Amino acid sequence: MLSVTNVSVIFPDKKLFDDVNLQFTPGNCYGIIGANGAGKSTFLKILSGEKEPSTGSVTMDKEARMSKLNQDHYAFEEEVVLDTVIMGNRRLYDIGKEKDAIYMKPDFTDEDGIRAGELEAEFAEMGGYEAESEAATLLQGLGITTDKHNLKMSELIEADKVKVLLAQALFGQPDILLLDEPTNGIDIRAVMWLEDFLMNFNGIVIVVSHDRYFLNNVCTHMVDIDYGRIQVTVGNYDFWYEASQLAQRMLKEQNKKKEDKIKELQEFIQRFSANKSKSRQATSRKKLLDKITLDDIKPSSRRYPFVGFDLTREVGNEILNVEGLTLKEEDKVLLKDFSFRVNKGDKIGFIGNELAISKFFDAIEGKADYEGDITWGQTITHTYFPKDNTAFFEGATMNLIDWMRQYSEEQSEIYLRGFLGKMLFSGDEVLKSANVLSGGERVRMMFSRMMIRPANVLIFDQPTNHLDLESIEAVNNGLINFKSNILFSSLDHQFVSSVANRIVEIFDDGSYRDVSLTYDEYIEKFVADQK
Repeated sequence: MLSVTNVSVIFPDKKLFDDVNLQFTPGNCYGIIGANGAGKSTFLKILSGEKEPSTGSVTMDKEARMSKLNQDHYAFEEEVVLDTVIMGNRRLYDIGKEKDAIYMKPDFTDEDGIRAGELEAEFAEMGGYEAESEAATLLQGLGITTDKHNLKMSELIEADKVKVLLAQALFGQPDILLLDEPTNGIDIRAVMWLEDFLMNFNGIVIVVSHDRYFLNNVCTHMVDIDYGRIQVTVGNYDFWYEASQLAQRMLKEQNKKKEDKIKELQEFIQRFSANKSKSRQATSRKKLLDKITLDDIKPSSRRYPFVGFDLTREVGNEILNVEGLTLKEEDKVLLKDFSFRVNKGDKIGFIGNELAISKFFDAIEGKADYEGDITWGQTITHTYFPKDNTAFFEGATMNLIDWMRQYSEEQSEIYLRGFLGKMLFSGDEVLKSANVLSGGERVRMMFSRMMIRPANVLIFDQPTNHLDLESIEAVNNGLINFKSNILFSSLDHQFVSSVANRIVEIFDDGSYRDVSLTYDEYIEKFVADQK
């Protein structure tokens, strides 16, 4: 068990949270949620002991071992991949190294023999002789093939380093597992393997993630940081989200009979309890949900931006035709002989090689060299959200109103403030310089830029990067409601599955697969059996 007692974090200019009392118990997975800046990562650091709270304490069982996902992808550059994973249990790794060093001594003494015997006993008790096998199994599950296991970390690409550090965190059956954005930078096959691993994990899992599908699959509880307090709600993210929306409605309907409210709550809980889940905790979760009372449901203070795209005009029969397209990065072929036609109603999710996808979007926007033919229809107006928006903000010292004025036909301040308000920029916030915005604020400004100049084809390259869950929900709903064509890439499973009706996967060798399926249908047909 992990206990949090009277914990507060107070800065001179801000209170993150106060008087937090929680208990985390084995067999459960807790998802930490909250708006950007609410203190999610800070709370995780307090749990791990990296940061001291202003008041209170965190305690865990004496014999328990805690493991945390390392965020520094370059911390083990000179280490062998297998060794890096085993370092997840540092005591076991150190014992193995000390034991091996003793056996290598040319002048092996009786004292060395005694010490080696002690180390052998502890090594065996900790499962040391199965360590390499366990490490290899974790690596293979995450998609790191055996030919890479004895390479140095410096020889791996960035995505593989992320997977090795994830394997390191999972190694050695820790009692408490802390994961900060564990799905960032890993492919769908690795994410699915991780979901299965966590669903069958017997210890305590505490995770921060912006991946709603992941939170829904693995979490038994949500830890909500809101109003400067931290509260635990039984259920996954969707349950928390719907419950908070229900609480908001109930708050607005104070005069409604309590019996009607209770009936609505019971119907709501019954609906979620009946949802099928492959998690082994499904039965116990249902029992917990059944115990929820009206007072347990709290409204949220979250603010959701509005994302909505108007049409300039209906698209004609010719939208976008691509014939024999080849894209290269120096001598490497990213996409080979790609032929592709966009049809009316297509919302196309691109997955796979991220560099190739970004290059493709740049090519159809006329911003990259290519071989082949790209033809847009005469009725088409298209607007593009690039993954890297640096060029739009670097050196932009004008305020947000003037920044928006560059892209708007209507120049009045009232009109521009209206668009900025939809993206949660209000009051004096609109007067700050565009070049000092955070990553999430820049993304919201890019959406305002697209919304203020309507088009009938939208192109997005990973639009949810840097956004909090509230903004992701708003963008997701905006794309679902758009009545024309969308071409987009995203690493957010729920985002892709709820928007796309066609999937294009680009593989590392430049080949591709193009099928008219939803994302979940695509995974079931082409991915699920390859985990």
